Amino acid sequence: MNTIEQAAKRLAELKRAGYDVPVPDMPGGSPAAQPGATPAVPLPAEAGPAGASAPAAVAAVAAAPAVPAVRSAQVEMLPSSGRRSREVMIDVARLEREGYLVPTQARSQLAEQMRIIKRPLLANARGETAQHIPRANLIQVVSAMPGEGKTFFAINLAMSIAMEVDLSVLLVDADVLRPSVLARCGIEPSRGLMDVLKSPSLDLADVMLRTNVPKLTLLPAGTANAQSTELLASAAMEKLLDELASRFPDRIIVFDAPPLIPTTESRVLASRVGQVVMVVEAGKTTHGQVTQAYAAVEQCPIVLSVLNRASTKSNEAYGYYYAT
Repeated sequence: MNTIEQAAKRLAELKRAGYDVPVPDMPGGSPAAQPGATPAVPLPAEAGPAGASAPAAVAAVAAAPAVPAVRSAQVEMLPSSGRRSREVMIDVARLEREGYLVPTQARSQLAEQMRIIKRPLLANARGETAQHIPRANLIQVVSAMPGEGKTFFAINLAMSIAMEVDLSVLLVDADVLRPSVLARCGIEPSRGLMDVLKSPSLDLADVMLRTNVPKLTLLPAGTANAQSTELLASAAMEKLLDELASRFPDRIIVFDAPPLIPTTESRVLASRVGQVVMVVEAGKTTHGQVTQAYAAVEQCPIVLSVLNRASTKSNEAYGYYYAT
């Protein structure tokens, strides 16, 4: 069946289902009046009730060779149902005003700092090092105590990875006790990680949020749950992490996780991801707290550290070093 026959069959199915599928007139008469012309189907709005416009899955049919479909990392779709994730708008101007990295700052000092920090993380994720690291594309951002800048760093890291040519990024608000990623991005709370773990009927595509930042997707923390530690330690979480690690091989998953010392959730997650980035605030976090935090993530194969708010001659916000 050629492309035109496939399109005609699809249009007939949509009409039988109750959709109104307009076919605009072409200059000089109907499509059939144009020698060699092919009917054009406009790209309509999202599917609705009977009588509404046709679903967005109907593509324009042009008089051109068929092109193989390319799956975009920005569209999370369930093959069996056709459902896809909701799109939201990140308040990029607000993030920029508050000092976050945004796509328009590709040559800023913060952008350069994040390039230096992310490079070894991405090398590990791509398997470019001698050490084989399971789930190396799962990166957990933590701190010893609250208020050290881990969420600020996690958002900046995700933004920086989204600027990569060959990679996309999923930012997971895994701080299920005090989620703040969506609020900082100017987005209303919605279902997310906790809901997927508790309800087997939910799929990732039901709760992921596509954004107006190319190649950046969000996964909210979801509905608060008193058994959050147990859910993160469950078989459902293990299955979810496997899916996240393998669903798109060119995607990096960044988890903004709870602080290590006052919670147990981060310890459970750290034992299941490939890399951990420890954010340490200069002049605030004590040596004892850092030592305790490192002990809590010792099961993770790779632990790197970022020294936040460090005072240097160049006034850089971050320092960077490998954990020992």
